[in-house]
Amino acid sequence: MAKLGLAMTAVGLVAGAVSAQAQEYTFKLHHFLGAGAPAQTQMLEPWARQVEENSGGQVKIEIYPAMTLGGAPPELIRQVRDGVVDLVWTVQGYTPGLFPRTEVFELPNVHRNDPVATNLAMREMFEDTLKQEYEGVEVMFLHVHAGQGIHMVDKEVRKPADLEGLQMRIPTRTGAWIIEALGASPVAMPVPDLPQALSKKVVDGAFIPWEIIPPLKLQDQTKYQIEGADMARFGTTTFQVSMNRARWDGLPEDIQKAFRDASGEDWVREVGEIWRASDDFGIKLATDAGNEHIVLSEEETEAFYTQLEPVVDRWIEEVSGEGIDGAALVERARELIAKYSSQ
Repeated sequence: MAKLGLAMTAVGLVAGAVSAQAQEYTFKLHHFLGAGAPAQTQMLEPWARQVEENSGGQVKIEIYPAMTLGGAPPELIRQVRDGVVDLVWTVQGYTPGLFPRTEVFELPNVHRNDPVATNLAMREMFEDTLKQEYEGVEVMFLHVHAGQGIHMVDKEVRKPADLEGLQMRIPTRTGAWIIEALGASPVAMPVPDLPQALSKKVVDGAFIPWEIIPPLKLQDQTKYQIEGADMARFGTTTFQVSMNRARWDGLPEDIQKAFRDASGEDWVREVGEIWRASDDFGIKLATDAGNEHIVLSEEETEAFYTQLEPVVDRWIEEVSGEGIDGAALVERARELIAKYSSQ
């Protein structure tokens, strides 16, 4: 009996040690959309579970949606840099001017319609070009969504002149330039504020992808969704999943590897496919609800791009004041996106 007791004690100690090891590293991931948004259910949750699996159960990632840990969406990057949270998913454009090189991927006629290609292009440019902008954090991965389509409360849009004089929501400064180039007035706001702004006609519409329709129920506040030929969009938004740098530096190599292996090229490609599929689901929801999905002709699409080309020139001039060769960045981004779009 004594031997049995010792054996049971030993088993208990081993089990306790395994349990303790399994709970060794806990991370809080903070973001700005609701728990039911595709960003969480289809991207952040699968990524977190993969990291946990890669770590052999040593890592636990707790996801806090809808700013439940406090603050406003533009504060997320500061929260992770200051170590208030361990990880964030956020929009670079919520803090204008902080990520000027990454902005190249937001420009119209740089990203057109392929989130997979743009994700891979950002990944290829990261180490030698973009990384210097991400001080204080360790980037897990960067990505874009499918790109900015046009949502309108009650006005049909088929040419740039149809937007003149209207109030349009956009989340980033490059997006504001797009709206200004089309003769409308930009209204900046985080995406969770959009439904109320549309319902109260604070804005006449918004530049945002279709994937946001289900979580915000935009089919209830809009009548029209407009995009260019071949799913062409009018710029896009860049996002990051990043960890506090000090927290990262304090992790052993095997735990860092668990994160890295979950965030590689295959995952970045999959993220692009996730956002494309979410976009397709969103536009179907809108049309099923009775909204009109307008696809511009090739000529109508090019009329938009022609009017938006000065936005690219404006950006090149703006970043040149910071010693950045914007023209070279635009050329390289377009080349890489074309390369990956052809694969």
